[in-house]
Amino acid sequence: MMKGAKRSRVENSKTDCWKPRFPDKLFIIAGPCVIESLDLCLRIGEKLAALAEGNRIDIIFKASYDKANRTSRDAYRGPGPQEGLRILDQVQKETGLPLLTDIHESAQAAEAASVVDIIQIPALLCRQTDLLLAAGRTGKIVNIKKGQFLSPAEMMHPIEKAGKNCWITERGTFFGYNRLVVDFAGFATLQSFGKPVIFDATHSVQYPGGGKGCSSGDRDSALPLAKAALTMGVDGLFFEVHPDPGHALCDGPNSLRFEDFERMVPQLLALWRFLHKSSLKAATFTIFH
Repeated sequence: MMKGAKRSRVENSKTDCWKPRFPDKLFIIAGPCVIESLDLCLRIGEKLAALAEGNRIDIIFKASYDKANRTSRDAYRGPGPQEGLRILDQVQKETGLPLLTDIHESAQAAEAASVVDIIQIPALLCRQTDLLLAAGRTGKIVNIKKGQFLSPAEMMHPIEKAGKNCWITERGTFFGYNRLVVDFAGFATLQSFGKPVIFDATHSVQYPGGGKGCSSGDRDSALPLAKAALTMGVDGLFFEVHPDPGHALCDGPNSLRFEDFERMVPQLLALWRFLHKSSLKAATFTIFH
């Protein structure tokens, strides 16, 4: 176990709903798109744990064990549930980080909940009633990715299905073929549901189906969009990171190089602190004047 892991771990039982160590701070979800190997996940997880400890923030490790929605049937999907959950469990044991993974079928919910802290619903499946109900029944936090085809107001229905312990993640809206745009004006609508709102900076710069049998993307736009999302008052940020995105087995073009991500985090936290301080000052001015 890496040095400091015991201090960074949230000691919830697997039946508990995850609770952050730093509930009044920005939190980050980060990790590779898909589980490529135990070694890669541990390398990334150890760096994320050190980043979390050094900045006194919550960072949730994310990775998928089965990308069932890849563009091509020949694309790498991951190691599957059994091996994938074993790897995720090992990452948590070694790093102390809370875990997030996505499910694609209702039957996967209980098994995933036995290992991870947060169950994610992919954007393309965010209207699947049985999937949302099954995720909600686990008692875990359910992170619902907003469908690229849904208006912000329509997210009230997936929220009702998933139950009280859910988050909403904005990840862009279809803008013609192979393009996404981010509707920042819609963030207020998402926030009106009273659930934590997260901005997925790296999937928002994806070009869906824009590669040869896969998606493409523009990772250089992720940081500016993340900064813009902070000005809209999001509770968390989501990034896919990889030590060598050019050789990543999934979503490489929109994934961040880990070294770039490490440099970005202090910038984002500084902006968050400035905005948070400014909003508190504005609230005080309104109350007393």
